[in-house]
Amino acid sequence: MSLELAAPRQSAPSVADDGVWLECIACSEQFAPFDDIRYTCDDCDGLLEVRYADPPTWDDFEGRGVWRYSAALPFAEGVTLPEGDTPLHDVPRLEEDIGVDRLRIKHEGMNPTGSFKDRGMTVGVRVAKELGVDRLACASTGNTSAALAAYGARGGMETLVLLPAGKVAAGKIAQASLHDARILEVDGNFDSCLDIVQDLAARGEAYLLNSLNPFRLEGQKTIGLEIMEQFRDEEGDYPDRIVLPVGNAGNTSALYKCFRELVQSGALAESDVPKLTGVQAEGAAPMVEAVEAGNDEVRRWESVETRATAIRIGNPVNAPKALPGIRNTGGTAVAVSDERITDAQRALAGEGVGVEPASAASVAGLRKLREQGRIAADEQVVCLTTGHLLKDPDAAFEAGDDPEPVPNDTDAVLAHLADD
Repeated sequence: MSLELAAPRQSAPSVADDGVWLECIACSEQFAPFDDIRYTCDDCDGLLEVRYADPPTWDDFEGRGVWRYSAALPFAEGVTLPEGDTPLHDVPRLEEDIGVDRLRIKHEGMNPTGSFKDRGMTVGVRVAKELGVDRLACASTGNTSAALAAYGARGGMETLVLLPAGKVAAGKIAQASLHDARILEVDGNFDSCLDIVQDLAARGEAYLLNSLNPFRLEGQKTIGLEIMEQFRDEEGDYPDRIVLPVGNAGNTSALYKCFRELVQSGALAESDVPKLTGVQAEGAAPMVEAVEAGNDEVRRWESVETRATAIRIGNPVNAPKALPGIRNTGGTAVAVSDERITDAQRALAGEGVGVEPASAASVAGLRKLREQGRIAADEQVVCLTTGHLLKDPDAAFEAGDDPEPVPNDTDAVLAHLADD
């Protein structure tokens, strides 16, 4: 099976371009990477992956950021702002409170547009240039639109974003607007927007850059490469587990692909692969439902609702890649309430790490799994936080403390403080 953790290295087929090709994860059909625009398999409509004849080892990487890992990517450089090289925070009070041996926070909100989506766009927009397209498009809960608009602008390309009306945080719409994207608000949810964008792409009206596009995930797999290098260099070992929020399941798929390629090249032993653990909001948890039921497919949720707008998705398109990633690494998935997400957002803020609600889902999920005894106290864990606090300032304001009015007088201020 093509998605096994220990799948052997492949030889380059005749369709490969410099050792790079596309392969269907369902039927194994292979395609040239840049001759034609395709998002799924021509034969069976299965999801495609980018494959490499010569997956790299740690010694092949140099520089900083996403393009440090060019040996693991289809090109030597991309359309860059630059991106990657995000911090791996210590959170000692939170670590002690949750009760794990080591807890680090990989803060992807420190990318140029404030989310992990920049990693995928630096590669995806570069591929669009290679293919000669001139209009980019995405459906978005906000972060994808902001990243695509910025990287499209950097690449001098027209950008079209479709958003669910009234369901996207103002900070994210503002980014897409300022970067000169055409913003279409659809009377429907994210999944409806994605349906339309896929139809536009099928008609040749735009180049789709949602995570259905296999090249998007190539950039996102550098999150895994950075986590492994940073944790190894600072802690002396690899993490036991990576906990991450799940919306369309692109990051889960990308990290699993990263680990498979490291195992293929001999850079990583199977026993050192972290357990991938996905977290969804209770109001939008089709992946969790599939994992708990032992299903090979997810059931589309037509109605989804959560304050964690970035993961308010009922039909995760990358589930066929992500479900094997969770299972084959010995991971799991859990759903958490919006209240738990807000509590985790506050706890991270108490350590100085400011994230949007969806990001905090990873910490909320870790806490719930520890309480249930499904994660051991001796584990070393990395929680992935995917977007910056300022992506959703309204949610941050609601989660934070209210301002306290005081008179315009120093003594009155001191008196007010003394009353506490």
